[in-house]
Amino acid sequence: MFHLDPPPNFQPFDSRGEMTLYQRHLPHWRQQGATYFVTFRLADSLPQEKVRELQAMQQEAKNASEERKEELSRTQMIKIEKWLDSGFGECLLKNPDNLQIVHEALRSLHGTDYELGAMAIMPNHVHALIRPSETRTLEEILKSRKQWTSRRINRRAETSGALWQAESYDRIVRDGEHLWKVLQYIGRNPAKAGIKEVETMRWVSPTWQECGWGFVD
Repeated sequence: MFHLDPPPNFQPFDSRGEMTLYQRHLPHWRQQGATYFVTFRLADSLPQEKVRELQAMQQEAKNASEERKEELSRTQMIKIEKWLDSGFGECLLKNPDNLQIVHEALRSLHGTDYELGAMAIMPNHVHALIRPSETRTLEEILKSRKQWTSRRINRRAETSGALWQAESYDRIVRDGEHLWKVLQYIGRNPAKAGIKEVETMRWVSPTWQECGWGFVD
């Protein structure tokens, strides 16, 4: 039995609440007020052969049963997380200045547009626990933060073009125990992937830490 009280402003999945679902390449479940585990990645973070493998799974899911769709979604996430940790692409977020730009972007709207529980910025992707405010959707938040960081990183490097993959991966956090597991996954991801400390950044909301919700290394 999980006994730790949930952190402030955490809202888990409500099995009796209204749900909406839409699908682009991936399925996205939405519930007002819920907390999400989000992963978004750089545009070059997966090689084309991996992208084609994902596309084949997505094509299969179109005509699959709901149970099979769930299974395919879980399989995709396992594969994606493994591939991202392998360090494909240019890994622009290894650069300390780019790392700081993303860190500032996510922190800047914490407490206004959303509650940010925790994050880990990896060389080619980002993990975060986010609860949107009543006036913002998760899509609006991610689009805003991607555009803001793209402009600044491109300006710094004197480049242009898409920095981030358009679609992000997200899951509604089910309950306190699930939240704890996700929090520890985020915190341990850099070490598990063998990333040097100077090439990544981890953060947990201070109010969460005061309640015992921190990374356990």
